[in-house]
Formats: sequence, C-alpha cells, structure tokens
Amino acid sequence: MPTQLILTSNIPGLGAEGDQVSVADGYARNFLLPKSMAMIATAAAVRRIESLKMLRMERERKELEQAQELAGKISKLNSTVELQAGESGKVFGSVTSADIARALASRGFEVDRKAVLLEEPIKKLGVFEIPVRIHPQVNATFKLTVIAPNMPATPVAPAAAETKPQARAKTGKARPFKEKT
Repeated sequence: MPTQLILTSNIPGLGAEGDQVSVADGYARNFLLPKSMAMIATAAAVRRIESLKMLRMERERKELEQAQELAGKISKLNSTVELQAGESGKVFGSVTSADIARALASRGFEVDRKAVLLEEPIKKLGVFEIPVRIHPQVNATFKLTVIAPNMPATPVAPAAAETKPQARAKTGKARPFKEKT
C-alpha cells in the first residue's frame, strides 16, 4: 500500500521540495524517512510545507536573478584561446567545451564544461559566438577568438558556432578484421 509523503528536499525522479508524493512503504520507511528527505503527510505537515514552498519560491527567484546577472556579464565578455597552427594555417588540435570552461574560469566565471553548448569542437581559427547555459531558463552568448600564437594577427571574419545543445554520438564497438585463410 503506498504511503503519502511530503518531500523536504529535491529528489531526482521523484519530486521537488514541498511536493506531496505517493511512494512504496519500504522506500518511505527504509530510505526517505530515516534520511529526513521526507515526512509523513499529516495536516500539520501540510501547513509546514506551505512555508517551505514559500522559501523555495524565494530561493528560485534569487537563483534566477543571479543567473540573469551572470549572463549579462558573460555576454559582454570577449575571450581568446590559442591553438597551434602550421604555416599554411592548418590547425593542430581543437578547442573543446572544457577548454572554453577553463578560459571562462581564468576570467573569473566558474562554468561547468557541460554548460558550454558546443555541438562539436572548434577546429579552425576565427571569432565564434559561444552559447552557455547558466540556468535552465537563462542562456548567455559570448565571443571567443581562436588564434595561433605563431601566426601574425590578421582580421578574421566572424564565424557562427552551432547553438544547438551538445549532442553525444552513439558509437558501436569496433570489430577486428579477420582474414580468411
């Protein structure tokens, strides 16, 4: 028989703080209640949850404001990354989302590499618009210039980076080639 609980913290796959959920007795008794992640849904608990919901709404509003402020600062940013290139302009290596996250960190903006929304690594010199997800509701875009340290500085036309979220390709296992004898 399911147990009615009120969550006191965010639990992925189950609900957010303040949500009333129905879970299996064993899950409630053995995991959620002993870890104080939920409480049994009584009349007093429902009243208490109303105050928790108000606190959650205030916290989410502050997080959104901070994310919008950070997005404004990042949007004004122009960053440069050096990439080795040959004399003919051929690039050795690429600029990945981890490299961009390190470049942002060196400028004082701590961003997770997964928040940098590159579809694929940058493999050419130029100026790119890089999208960054700051908050689920807030994205920012900044300019990244990729240069070669051994090449003379020449004006480069801006290139548009893909703005689609990062996609991961499915790869299968390679099978060894067997010669017929």
